[in-house]
Amino acid sequence: MKKWIGYQNGINLGGWLSQCCHTKEHYESFICEADVEKIASLGMDHVRLPIDYNLLQDEQGGFIEENFSYIDRCLKWCERFGLNMVLDLHKTAGFSFDEDRPETSFFSSDELIDRFISLWNRLAERYGRNSDRMAFELLNEVVDECDNEPWMKIAERTVGVIRKKAPDIKILIGAYFNNSVLTVKDIAPPFDENIIYNFHCYEPLLFTHQGAYWVKNMSADYRLAYPMSKRCFEAEMNANNSPIVDTVWAVPEEGLGTGYFENLFREAIQTAEERGVMLYCGEYGVIDLIDTDSALAWLSDIHTVFEKYGIGRSIWTFKAKDFGITDENRRPVLENPKKYL
Repeated sequence: MKKWIGYQNGINLGGWLSQCCHTKEHYESFICEADVEKIASLGMDHVRLPIDYNLLQDEQGGFIEENFSYIDRCLKWCERFGLNMVLDLHKTAGFSFDEDRPETSFFSSDELIDRFISLWNRLAERYGRNSDRMAFELLNEVVDECDNEPWMKIAERTVGVIRKKAPDIKILIGAYFNNSVLTVKDIAPPFDENIIYNFHCYEPLLFTHQGAYWVKNMSADYRLAYPMSKRCFEAEMNANNSPIVDTVWAVPEEGLGTGYFENLFREAIQTAEERGVMLYCGEYGVIDLIDTDSALAWLSDIHTVFEKYGIGRSIWTFKAKDFGITDENRRPVLENPKKYL
């Protein structure tokens, strides 16, 4: 499988320009130049910068010109410290991947689709010349399978518009079930030679999101260790009422470990090889409620498989958002980034 050079080891800047309090005070303070310098010092080669549409667009679709400066600022910092950037549109008008705020009108609304394409046209005008150090991610985590077909048609139209301004910039596209690695096969055949297939991996979700308040039917005090035997994992899945994708089939007889990720990724890797595209994992990580030893074991295992197949990735996330790798309880990750990131 082809390897995406310059985008092998990254960190998300989640919670800065997306999933946040959209105020100037927050934009000015949450991430600073020293944070980007820290990321570079860990040996990373890029950041993934999530942005929400309402950073840049008002409710009529007009552009908020002054707020493009925050992307400009981050790009300048990345250039200063030798990092590349994935610019990720985390939310667009009429769409949300959050379970408590479901919105799907985007996929069937000509007006909202036009707004989406207009935004990417402006981003291509402004940043398309930076194809040597920036990539575009069209949309974060489509949720429902029924939206995949219209989404692929929207993506194809959008790529066509972007190409008029940015003919060679890399463009990331993912599929449904929140960019599940299991749905990579359902991404449309690449529209051109500069398409990257994108997925996220928080499997097994019962482990990585244990105690998460936003997961339906998840108890706040639920805890699960890693690794574990296949029998124990089956029992936990059977006892849990959360609507979590069942990946017991991927657990080898020896239990959760690197073999689990090998099995999970196999079909996506095969798809990427057959279609001649590169594969990228835009998000992966573990909630801060998980004990340190279990978190490190999971991170080490998924890192091993990423490295084996040359899959580029960006861990979720730099700080806060319940997954911050710079928070106190994840200090060992920063002490040995070559093993965990």
